[in-house]
Amino acid sequence: MEDSLLQQGLDITLFGMGIVFSFLLVLVIATGFMSRIVTRSFPEPEDAPPLSNPQSDSDRLKAIARAAIEQHRNRNKR
Repeated sequence: MEDSLLQQGLDITLFGMGIVFSFLLVLVIATGFMSRIVTRSFPEPEDAPPLSNPQSDSDRLKAIARAAIEQHRNRNKR
């Protein structure tokens, strides 16, 4: 009786692990297949050349920061 109970437990364990392994294998294959389809259907866009030089961007950001600080200080005075 004990041998058959142990055998049944081992059979159920191996069956369950086989099901999980099979599901994960199918999941990995399906994910790879979908990845290839999406990559072929929607390729990455090419990088556009920069429209302005970094110096003017830096000056623009400094002006924005100054305006934000000034607005914050004026709000606290009220």
